[in-house]
Amino acid sequence: MVRAILSDDLPRSRWLAVALVLIVVGLAVAPFLFPGAKSLNVAAKICVFIVLAASFDLLLGYTGIVSFAHTMFFGIGAYGVAIALTRLGAEWTAVAVGIVAGLIVAVALAALIGLFSLRVRTIFFAMITLAVASAFAILASQLPALTGGEDGLNYRLPAALRASFSLADGTLFGVRLNGRLVDYYLVYAASLVLVLVLLRVVNSPFGSVLMAIRENPFRAEAIGYRTVVYRTIASCIAAAVAALAGSLLALWSSQTNPDTTLSFDIMVDILLMVVIGGMGTMYGAVLGAVLLVFAQNYLQDLLGIANQALAGVPLLAGLFHPDRWLLWLGVAFILCVYFFPTGIVGSLRNRRS
Repeated sequence: MVRAILSDDLPRSRWLAVALVLIVVGLAVAPFLFPGAKSLNVAAKICVFIVLAASFDLLLGYTGIVSFAHTMFFGIGAYGVAIALTRLGAEWTAVAVGIVAGLIVAVALAALIGLFSLRVRTIFFAMITLAVASAFAILASQLPALTGGEDGLNYRLPAALRASFSLADGTLFGVRLNGRLVDYYLVYAASLVLVLVLLRVVNSPFGSVLMAIRENPFRAEAIGYRTVVYRTIASCIAAAVAALAGSLLALWSSQTNPDTTLSFDIMVDILLMVVIGGMGTMYGAVLGAVLLVFAQNYLQDLLGIANQALAGVPLLAGLFHPDRWLLWLGVAFILCVYFFPTGIVGSLRNRRS
């Protein structure tokens, strides 16, 4: 049963299996195990970025495509839902229209970029995608009538997803059963399904062709596979999943702007997630997203505790000041790359072998 759900792609490492089980179960019980607005927001962001990183890994890790336009598709999905809820009202019909519109635009742009650009060398394709993504981000910030400009859009969610909505009277394990809880489990369930779908894709014959193209595109072309077509299809699938991740973020945050959906910083984040977790392994995207999102939200708090504990040692106290959390995040990334050169998942599987 588990083998079928995971598309016959088992962790192949005891420690990896334990980590994945802890992540899946931990996110499932997060609202009750870690009550509070911040912890629930972090858990929801982890779910969204797991999907976003996994879709990017389909491009980078499995197909060998270096694209800097992935956040553009993420933003398209988010803005699709945001614009629909703003113009059509806080109804489920608006959500459906926004999701479908975001998917159509994202897939059409991915196909257009792929068919016209994937014939060039890797570095030139990366530059083309960077230029397109930058242009799209500027366009979003310069159309206030449609996108809200730099301030973005604020909108109301359907009634069942609002904090004012009540599923039942009272609490369960100290947590109110309201629309915010429904919203979280909608994000969690959709993220789980999307990751399992991506696992099915990469473990199918289509996924095998993608990996063959990654290893040697000339040989794949010589034996009859049209590499541009397969790369374009992979780009469209990744763009569609990224757009769905953006839609989930829009449904969770009730606010969409260029900084939270189209920023190049997000592109750097998902690249780090894939590299830290391990390229070419969907499980690596899961681990990388959990570690990076957790570090971004709690590393400052941990440094604050260390700073107070070392208050009597001026040099060390200054070194562990909360404002230096980016320094320690960089150090952690360097150590991770040094000790896990093939990513955490790749290293665990190699050790198992």
